[in-house]
Parts: sequence; structure tokens; C-alpha cells
Amino acid sequence: MARPNRRFILHARPAVRLYSSAQEAAQENPLVSDRAEQDHHAVVSTFDLFSIGVGPSSSHTVGPMRAAKIFINDLKEHKVLDRVRTLRVDLFGSLALTGDGHGTPNAILMGIEGETPDEVETSTILSRIDDIKTNKSICLDGTHRIHFDYDKHMIFNFFKTLPQHPNGLRFCAFDENANMVATNEYFSIGGGFVVNDDTQLDHGENVYYKEESKEKKEIVADERRQQDIAVVSLPFSNAEELLKVCKRENMTIAQVVYENELRWHTPQEIRSKLLRIWDTMDESIRNGVMASTEARLPGSLKVRRRAPALYQKLLKGLYPSIPSLGEYNKSQIAAEPNSVPAETPSSVPEKTTNGTAKHSLEILPKRQRKRFFLPALDYLSVYAIAVNEENACGGRVVTAPTNGAAGTIPSVLKYYIEFISENPERDVMEFLLTTSAIGMLYKRGASISAAEVGCQGEVGVACSMAAAGFTAVMGGSVEQVENAAEIGMEHNLGLTCDPVAGLVQVPCIERNALAAVKAIAAAQLALNGEGEHRVSLDQVIETMRQTGLDMMSKYKETSQGGLAVNVPVC
Repeated sequence: MARPNRRFILHARPAVRLYSSAQEAAQENPLVSDRAEQDHHAVVSTFDLFSIGVGPSSSHTVGPMRAAKIFINDLKEHKVLDRVRTLRVDLFGSLALTGDGHGTPNAILMGIEGETPDEVETSTILSRIDDIKTNKSICLDGTHRIHFDYDKHMIFNFFKTLPQHPNGLRFCAFDENANMVATNEYFSIGGGFVVNDDTQLDHGENVYYKEESKEKKEIVADERRQQDIAVVSLPFSNAEELLKVCKRENMTIAQVVYENELRWHTPQEIRSKLLRIWDTMDESIRNGVMASTEARLPGSLKVRRRAPALYQKLLKGLYPSIPSLGEYNKSQIAAEPNSVPAETPSSVPEKTTNGTAKHSLEILPKRQRKRFFLPALDYLSVYAIAVNEENACGGRVVTAPTNGAAGTIPSVLKYYIEFISENPERDVMEFLLTTSAIGMLYKRGASISAAEVGCQGEVGVACSMAAAGFTAVMGGSVEQVENAAEIGMEHNLGLTCDPVAGLVQVPCIERNALAAVKAIAAAQLALNGEGEHRVSLDQVIETMRQTGLDMMSKYKETSQGGLAVNVPVC
């Protein structure tokens, strides 16, 4: 069944609106975009879907930090940064209601000071925030210090939501006479993706900001304009089309994604980026399980970290590959330069139907089916809990596809590498490329934002992605991979987002652990079948979208319903 066309439309606004006086600012009227909706493919880069950032939330931490950085860079680009004497930041909707618990204000302040999610030194954030609040000043881009009273200039609009998206924020810059110099609105749409008027290109929801500098944004914008016509080798817009591409080209899902990635990156860059993503995932697991057993998570709930104690219990006689109790068995893979196999005259890659060489067949050859045993499923839960506890502490994690769901995919992949894998490097690449394809389908067909569709859009999507990836590395057919992805979401439909005290802790941490176990179960069901099933992945994605639209707002990351109102904080 064809999916009804859907597109995220923003009110058209200039990238940054500049004013010479308060009178001019008062006369400004926003224009409304009336662009016609168009149908486009789902393909984005794997490295846009999986990005390295900080916890506890991709939509409430990573996205707002990027938005703040973009706004400050725009002030520099327009040469008005030195005119600014103070800033006002307005948070709307879910960002206001759960912002404190999600670290949104802290992330914004770091972005204003010029930091980015993948490079900020997480250990210094809290001390820098205390300094900003105590001294009532902030340093724009780390160079221009201005007056900033946190209690006065960070505004939480608890009962207001901007029409474009539940996760809205507005920046206003003022000069020494309190005249507005510039303003803009941004929307954090999940997974660290940020949009505003500059992103309203002809590629619909696939357009976003994950680059903060003007030069990089222009390059990205130009690339996105070309995506539909030239950039993608093997385009697909839904799961049905993806399966047709795989059958037509006799390729796996990972190979299709790899061929598309070659339009953006070299084979060595793809390998290095994938391994860096996995190494960051593995490091977040290590940090989580090696933390103090007495440590507690930040926030009013005072939740004790459980992963360290659980991991130590599992090590007692259950993990022969670890030399001694208390150590961590790393699964990181060194990205050695020039290690991608070179073509030889005797092994010229096959070609796709459009004439391009199938380099993916050489890098990611099809595999034989493997037998699956369940000797240590407890590790799945420990790994997932470890990542999400690290995320709750503001540590470094990978959006997979969001921070709130950051533990599910690393847990399943770690489990596979530790207990089943015979070729970890190739398996990491195939797993991540396969999961990214499924994530692309959800991002285009529904949403990966809990503020839009509830937790089914985060943990539900992560479970579906992980089930598909696990099925692929176990040697499943493309039909079985699609089936596993469908099962993973079908039994997460309607999952609400109701974080207690607005913290990404309860029920988020345990929910990732259960999603990891459910992903393995979904993969088992798919692998034991022939790929035939009554409900298709496209149908379940559309059902998930409709369910999200029908879901009451109090169950969409607002902490106004569910467990958030029935579990006492004190």
C-alpha cells in the first residue's frame, strides 16, 4: 500500500532577521510558506542518522546545542556579533516542559559559547554553567562576553507551542539600547536534526542542519538539493522500493546503503566513520559498566547506577574471554589507513543496472546463514542499561537514532560481536548500514521524535532497526530483514513518552534494555520464517505515524501524563 505523502512545512522566515531599530522589528511580519508538497526518496547519509553527541537527549540536548551554535555563527556571518549586548532564549512545548530534566538550557548555553555536541568536553559543562549563572554573563562564540541573567533571559513557555513542531526555540539578540539586532526560530525534530527556513529546500524532511558553520551549511544545502536527481545511486522511498532495489541488483540492504554512501564518501572514509561510530558506542558501554557501583544519576530521582553491579555479577565465571574480574573486554576496531581491499584486474566489481560498479559486493559479500544460541542474553540488558545511564549523566553517546534510545542498537551489536561474530569489522559495517536504512524509512515515513509520536518513535524505531541489523548479520534474506524490522515496531506501537521528572531515566533506561531483548526475539521469529508475513514494514510505519498523530500530547515527552504523574518524585 502506498504511503500518503507527508512533508514537514515550516513558516518561511529569513535565516536570521536583522533590525536597525525597535520600530523596524515591530513592523516585521512573518511570511507563510505555501510550497507544494512533493514526493522524494528516503535516502540520507548513514552518518547523518548516526551522529556522536552528548546526553541525555538528541532532540532536547544535541539539537538545541546545534541550534544555538548556528544562531551565533549567523550573527558572525552578518557581522553583528559585536553589537550584541544581551540575549533572550525562549523554549516552547516539550523543550520547555522537560527541558530542565533533559539538560536543554545547559546545551543551549554551551552552543552559545561556541561548543558542538561531538567536541564539547563533557566534564567541564556543569562548572561552566555555574560560572554563567553566578557571574550573569556569557561569552558568545568564546570571544564576546555579554550580560546574561539566566533567570531573566532563559524563558520557559510551558503553555505555548510553536505551530511548526513541539520542539521549538527562539533566539533574540539585543544591542546596548535594548533594540533587537537579530532573531530566529529553530526546531529540533529528533535525532539531533535541526530545521528552520534555510532547510526548506525541495527535499522535504531529509533536509536539516548537522553542520554549524556557514560554509558547511551551504555545502550541505547544495548536496541536499541534488539528492533526488544525481547524488543517490540506488534511491528508495519506502521498504517495498528498498526490497525491489535489492532484488533487482541482487544486493543486500547494507550493500545498497554502501553504494549510496559512495556518492558522499570514499570507501576508506565510510569504513573509518562506521568504525568510529562503533568505537564510540563501545566506549559508552565501557564507561557505563566500569562506573562506580555507588554512583547515582543526576537529578531529583537519585537513581542508582545499576550497570556496574550487574556487570560484575555477570563476570563471575560467565565470561571466559575476560582475564580477570573488574576489567572490560573492548570490542573497538582500529581504523587502519588504506585497509580497504583494492580492485584487481581479476576481481572487477559487478555493475548496477545504471552502470556503476558494485564496490559493496567486495567490501560486504553476502554471507551464509548462522545458527543462533542464547547463552548470555543478560548481557543485552546490561549493555543497554550501561549506555543509557551514561547518556543520563550527559556522557558521550551516539544517536541511534536518538539519545533516549541510544542503548538498544549498541547492546545488540555488542552482543553479536562478543558471542557470535567471526569477522567483527565486516559485521559492524553491515549491521550499521542495515540499521541506518531502516532508520531512514522511519524518518521519512513517520518520525523519530518522541515529541511528535511518543516513545514508539525512539525506542520503538531503535528496536526495529536493531532487529533488522541482527537479522542481516545472521545471514537472513532481505525479506527476513524487513520482516524483523516490522515485528520490532509492531509490538512497540503506541509506546508513550512519559519521563518521570522530565529526566531521561525512568522508564527510559529499562525500556532500552527490553527493546534490545525484543529485537533479538523479533530477529529469531523472522529467521525461523521465510520472510512471508501478513503485515508489511511500510504498513506498520504508516500505522505508527497515525498512532502518533492520535496520541494525546501529554504522552509525547511533556511529563504531563503516564508514569510522570503517577510516580512520586520525593
